[in-house]
Amino acid sequence: MDIYITFGQAHIHRVNGKVFDKDCVAVIHAKNEKEGREKAFKYFGEYFCTSYTKMNNDILKYFPRGLICVE
Repeated sequence: MDIYITFGQAHIHRVNGKVFDKDCVAVIHAKNEKEGREKAFKYFGEYFCTSYTKMNNDILKYFPRGLICVE
């Protein structure tokens, strides 16, 4: 399953050579939601906004950089 992570205005992260910020949605591959959130905390600490288990394509208009896989 995929977990989708969004970020606040001041959250900027560099993970695996990629930049994650307010303009993109991070995608984390996981066995379940619990593992996905654990990975989110590993990669981003407590500095992310929200995690989702489903992503509605309509919401992507608010994230001009789109979906970016973390791993």
